[in-house]
Formats: sequence, structure tokens, C-alpha cells
Amino acid sequence: MQPIRIGTRGSKLALFQAHHIADLLQLQGFQTEIVVITTKGDKILDVSISKIGSKGVFTEELEEQLASGDVDIAVHSAKDMPSSLPDGFELISYTKREKVNDVILSHREDIDYKNPRKPLLLGTSSTRRVATLKHYYPHVKTVEVRGNLQTRIKKMEEGTCDALLLAYAGAHRMGYDELIRHELSLDEFTPAVGQGSIAVEAFETLDPALKKQIVAATHHTETGYRLRAERSYLKILEGGCSIPVFCLAHYRAGQVDMSGGIISLDGKERIQHEVSGPADEAEMVGKSLAEKVIQSGGDRILKEIRQQLNN
Repeated sequence: MQPIRIGTRGSKLALFQAHHIADLLQLQGFQTEIVVITTKGDKILDVSISKIGSKGVFTEELEEQLASGDVDIAVHSAKDMPSSLPDGFELISYTKREKVNDVILSHREDIDYKNPRKPLLLGTSSTRRVATLKHYYPHVKTVEVRGNLQTRIKKMEEGTCDALLLAYAGAHRMGYDELIRHELSLDEFTPAVGQGSIAVEAFETLDPALKKQIVAATHHTETGYRLRAERSYLKILEGGCSIPVFCLAHYRAGQVDMSGGIISLDGKERIQHEVSGPADEAEMVGKSLAEKVIQSGGDRILKEIRQQLNN
């Protein structure tokens, strides 16, 4: 049997995720091979993601390898995936979701983001996080910090910022729990779509029997319902990495409960709604939430954001 070739970016976090998928496959008797691929987002570190163009910034090169057959599957952070994939590509499985919260991570212990009298400079590359800070904690300043987690921590320790604002999942997977100073409220810092889960992508030429076995080995059903709803929401809003939309779905007893919205780049306007529906209609639940957000002013905010980003 040929090993399953797993395409991945080369950062420590990406490799952790790829090896996690490899471990799940090996438990089912498969041999695996990790293939490291460098993406545009890995090469261009001195420009913000919104300026590069968010579509496929971390995925395009991996998809080229999938389409050519040089790898069988590609592994991504689910939150990095564009709302629409190119023809022939599909996210076939999602791993069990890690805690979804954003966290503040620092080598310093005196980080207090709620105190307006205490200056704080946070490093982040996320427009959602920056806009959310502007809305709830306008006294907190931010600076663009990109690169893998180890690079960002080094920049922080060298004085680029006081602390980093990022996803708990990445910090935890890399063993930086002792640097987490604050775990942020989901009501305020509702996460990006897919945050905390690992996604497996395939191309249409993947053997159907092999695809079925990969799904059986790696897919977490409840997480699947949640992410199908969230990605449906994202697709309607056409949100990429540069658009500050947020959404979180929960699963309980065959039901999906969702909360999500959009926030203006200056943080002054924040629209949020909640919906519920059957888990087996997860895409429709996500779509209904998106329509609610759009009808209550989200379309206007989206238009303003795109105009600002294009200037």
C-alpha cells in the first residue's frame, strides 16, 4: 500500500497539525508521508494579509500539489480556509475542535487589558481582533505582527509589543500555556469561523474508497455540523481573512445554535444575531444567520470595509 501523502505548510504549528492527522490515519493502519509546501502567506511577512489579498494566501500552493497528485490530502487550520474553494476541491473532514477562545499571551505577568490607565500594545494580524478591541477596549493599541508563533513570540520579547492576541488552540498545541495571561470572553471576542479545528482538504481525483477511509479516520461529526454551519455563514458574507466577521456554532442533541455578526474596521458598529436549527440542515442555519446580519446593516458595513481596504 502506498503511503498517504499529506501536504502541509512548514511552521511548527502546521507540522503539529499534519502529524496529528498522520497519527489518526496510522491508528487505522495507514502509512503516511509528510510533504512540506511553502505558501505565499509564509513568504510575504512584511505586508498585512489584507494587502496581499486574503483568498488562498495560505492554501493556493497546497492546492496546486493536490491537483497535480503530488499529495493526496492537505492539512490546514480550518480558520485559514477561504469561504469558497476552487472547483474540484473539498474539505472532507474536520478534527475534534479545540477550545475556541482568543487569548492574550505574554512573557510579562502584569498584562491588564481592561485598565484604561495602563498603556498596552498588543500584536496581532487579525482585522477581527483589532476591530473588536476598538469596540470594547479602545484604549488598547495594536501593532501588526505576522509570522509563525515562534517568530511572533521572539518579536514580542524583543519589544515589538507587550503581548500577543491569538487563538488558544495554537498557543496550547505549541505548549505555551504558561504564557497565557488572559482567556477572552466568547461574548466579546467571538472567534473566526472554524477556529480550533484542523481541516483536511482533497481534490476530486482522490480515490473514493480512500477518501471514505480518510474521513472515517479523521472526521469528528459534531465539529462537522458546527463548521458546516459557520462556513455557510462565511460564504454568504464572502468573508476572508481581511473582513472582520465572527461566528460560533454549538451542537446539542441534533441542533445547531449559532451566534455571529460583523464589526466595522473602526470598531464603532457591531452587529450580532443568533439562530438555531436542525444539525442536518447546518448550511441552511448558517445561511439564515448571514441573511439576518446582512438585513440589519451588515451589507452596508461590508461595503464600507471593502472600500476602505481598496484605498
